[in-house]
Amino acid sequence: MGSDHYFCAAPSSEARTRTIRVALAGREVELMTAGGVFSPEHLDQGTRVLLDAVPAPPAAGDLLDLGTGWGPIALTLAMRSPEATVWAVDVNKRALDLTRRNAARLGLHNVNAVRPDDVPDDVRFATIWSNPPIRVGKQELHEMLSRWLTRLDDSAEAAAWLVVAKHLGAESLQRWIGAELGLDVERAANSKGFRVLDVRR
Repeated sequence: MGSDHYFCAAPSSEARTRTIRVALAGREVELMTAGGVFSPEHLDQGTRVLLDAVPAPPAAGDLLDLGTGWGPIALTLAMRSPEATVWAVDVNKRALDLTRRNAARLGLHNVNAVRPDDVPDDVRFATIWSNPPIRVGKQELHEMLSRWLTRLDDSAEAAAWLVVAKHLGAESLQRWIGAELGLDVERAANSKGFRVLDVRR
């Protein structure tokens, strides 16, 4: 096992792919994963909690999966909202490659798997779904959330949904988002040691 972190830009470990079966958007699908990305063996519990808790995504507009990994959130958004444009953002090249390959496997043509700086500055999001990379450290996490949560569009329905483990600071992050970003944030769900936060303008 290599020493790569899933938030490395270019994992050094060998990209040995494997296929796993997961349930996304009411479908059983086979998807590709590999070492050097987040939760390569299975759909992690936090993401499952998020996907089970969020309401249906907007049918159109720009939708963001922040920290896409091998793509389960982005693929769910794309399957549930085929007319929308889904931005699957990650710093990890391998994660982006896997997300593109998985979208192709599922015949999804509305997924843009890109690095953060490749999202045009004028894009605003109708929704943001994220299992944010808490382990990057507080400063980097705060910078990332400051950059993206403030790009929700102006519609009354626009919301970001974040899942955070309670023992990794869900409560303090909730307070920080409200105090530092001036956004409305509420606890929308509480399951299996995770909290889902509903963030709005």
